[in-house]
Amino acid sequence: MDFSRSTVLITGGASGIGLALARRFLAIGSSVVVAGRREEQLSWAAANCPGLHVLRCDVSREDERIRLAQEAVRRFPALNVVINNAGIQNRPAPLTHHQEWSSYRHEIATNLEAPMHLSLLLLPHLLAQPQGAIMNVSSGLAFSPLSFMPCYCATKAAIHSFTMSLRHQLRGTPVAVVEIIPPKVNTDLGGKGLHDDGVPLEEYADATFRGILEGKEEVGFGTSEFLRGASREQLDAVFGKLNP
Repeated sequence: MDFSRSTVLITGGASGIGLALARRFLAIGSSVVVAGRREEQLSWAAANCPGLHVLRCDVSREDERIRLAQEAVRRFPALNVVINNAGIQNRPAPLTHHQEWSSYRHEIATNLEAPMHLSLLLLPHLLAQPQGAIMNVSSGLAFSPLSFMPCYCATKAAIHSFTMSLRHQLRGTPVAVVEIIPPKVNTDLGGKGLHDDGVPLEEYADATFRGILEGKEEVGFGTSEFLRGASREQLDAVFGKLNP
């Protein structure tokens, strides 16, 4: 697929992994649109990335997802690549303690409902393009979870499953389906400082972008590359180390 001629929409694209990938698509000549919920971050991204288009959207809300899909197609009719990258990561109290369901509901809506719904909303438009792609960002934790982040890990496992089904159903169509599987990356996901010991963002983005350009259906890196192909015995061993 020639991404230099593509129009790419990236949710959660004004910071972190989303913005790092946006910069790389821009560098090869793609038209790039990023969506996010924070006006100030969108303005900063537009000011620091010449040529970048921005759309405000809180993807956790169904009405805003519908509006985003409609506006993206109207303003960028050549849109042919969608990267469902937006995500949040909560670290709730132990499950034996009192829980506020609202935080779980918001995490599920952002991490799972949004990529599924946006894929369904935009698929008719993508199928009408000569070539297209849906890229869903999961996590190495989809394969071996951290027990203190049960909802986050469950949403990423569900996205892995949904992406496999979507890819199978779209075999023989112009739309490729890619799963991007990050390991722990040095971003502000979940809060500042929580991932300072993760893979450097630029190193991760370079490797992941190479995998995208090479046409890989699953793009892991480091530990997540190991986890996506690990046996059940290996995954059980990793789970024991992650959750002593």
